[in-house]
Amino acid sequence: MNIVLLSGGSGKRLWPLSNDIRSKQFIKIFKAENGEYESMVQRVYRQIRSVDKEAAVTIATSKTQVSAIHNQLGSTVGICVEPCRRDTFPAIALVAAWLHDVKKVSEDEPVVICPVDPYVDRDYFTALGELGRLAGEKSANLLLMGIEPTYPSEKYGYVIPEDEKAVSRVCTFKEKPDLETAKEYIRQGALWNGGVFAFRLGYMIEKAHELISFEDYWDLYGRYDTLKKISFDYAVVEKEKNIQVMRFAGQWKDLGTWNTLTEAMEEAGVGKVLFGDACENVHVVNELDVPVLCMGLKNAVISASPEGILVSDKEQSSYIKPYVDSIDQQIMFAEKSWGSFRVIDIEDESMTIKVTLNAGCSMNYHSHEWRSEVWTVISGKGRTVVNGVEQPVKAGDVIELPIGCRHTIIADTEIKLIEVQIGKEISVHDKQKHEFDRKGSH
Repeated sequence: MNIVLLSGGSGKRLWPLSNDIRSKQFIKIFKAENGEYESMVQRVYRQIRSVDKEAAVTIATSKTQVSAIHNQLGSTVGICVEPCRRDTFPAIALVAAWLHDVKKVSEDEPVVICPVDPYVDRDYFTALGELGRLAGEKSANLLLMGIEPTYPSEKYGYVIPEDEKAVSRVCTFKEKPDLETAKEYIRQGALWNGGVFAFRLGYMIEKAHELISFEDYWDLYGRYDTLKKISFDYAVVEKEKNIQVMRFAGQWKDLGTWNTLTEAMEEAGVGKVLFGDACENVHVVNELDVPVLCMGLKNAVISASPEGILVSDKEQSSYIKPYVDSIDQQIMFAEKSWGSFRVIDIEDESMTIKVTLNAGCSMNYHSHEWRSEVWTVISGKGRTVVNGVEQPVKAGDVIELPIGCRHTIIADTEIKLIEVQIGKEISVHDKQKHEFDRKGSH
């Protein structure tokens, strides 16, 4: 079975842990069996593998998320990159063309599309397998997963089935309603639309060509920025006549706000956190290396990261997006395919960053036109390459990198270093990549 995880969005409702690069699905907040924390995407990927080790998993995502995906899931996971954001129909059309033309998947193969960030248990992925099986048997052109609603919600669209069978034809779709309308939908037997779709690959290739003029994957990729922004629901689902919905009554949560996210947290505090005895229903996520002390708080969420600090009533935390939209600042933390970086200090003509490189990884071989850099290794061992000359480095070594020099660092063990950037124009765009084929670098 082919499973496609749609990974998009910036997750601004989970500020300050999320930003334009680090979306909510990459926040490590769930405790795994080994005691370490894992993110939504790591949790979902692990759950898929526990149900079907042979499942072919592809993540459809934007360029800005590729490094974080490689960092958290490794370099072997399949990734279909969107050149720009164009909503769910163009994204699904592109990944269908990628599976067909690049991965050579048969048109008769079932494909299941689902979000990358639901909070679910193992039975959800067993249900995905059943949905894929039904799609492969051609019981309908398109199959959906309908979530049995647990309360009248204004956040979800609704699917109204023709009957109460486990798998039923779809009677009609309803858009996100107000509260009273949601109650009426539920009285009519409506299900939440969980954003899960299954079909044969050939069906989606046909639909893509029907609605978009393109030759193949590479042609579609090249003209992707010209495509109309439209959701898969509007473009395909609501127009399909031969469509069925499969009921799912297991655990399913959309952790899109701090309020819902804290409901899924196993611990009240993550990071350095102290609670006074009078605290009630308080959750804290602290990514800073300083303690957070809570006294006499009730029904609150606190989050501290290099991006900022949130202190909010839980109910009000759902309404932070307009305030976050008004914040304009440098990205202070990001995960890369080789490790991560955290900005420590910013001055007019300098920036200080703490860099962590994972063992066996390296930065790209690159240079800067407008800034010089100084690296101070604080732990680990590895090798630097400066203008083609390789030198071993260890804790305590200082490497000066003048403007224009080509450089990289290769981590033999995990390496942590302090990078000081110096220049009148310090920008993420001041980076030129160069080819370097020395054995051991990448």
